[in-house]
Amino acid sequence: MSPDDLSERLLDFSSRVGKVVNALPPTRLGSHIANQLIRSGTAPGAHYEEGRAAESRKDFLHKLGIALKEARESCYWLRLIARSELLSEARLADLTDEASQLCRILGKSIVTAKQKDPK
Repeated sequence: MSPDDLSERLLDFSSRVGKVVNALPPTRLGSHIANQLIRSGTAPGAHYEEGRAAESRKDFLHKLGIALKEARESCYWLRLIARSELLSEARLADLTDEASQLCRILGKSIVTAKQKDPK
């Protein structure tokens, strides 16, 4: 996968997260999860873009590490939405799968970049 392809997938993911957030009920739990998920769900793409313009390999790895952490957090919030029955598992299945795939891609990218590190 090219860097541009991953960038587009992360952008699509952010957009889809926004739609899920907008569909959450305005309950106390729904609002709390919405606030958390909109932050974590839109952050991986932004951090990945920052990483693409990194000033060093160390900076690149740091930005990708943050992107991975935010993607993993998004997985958690999506699972909590389903577990709390705020939205159906069926509605969330594709987005949850995409979040998991993005975590694996980002994780592999970090491993690959570390292997290329001359240290």
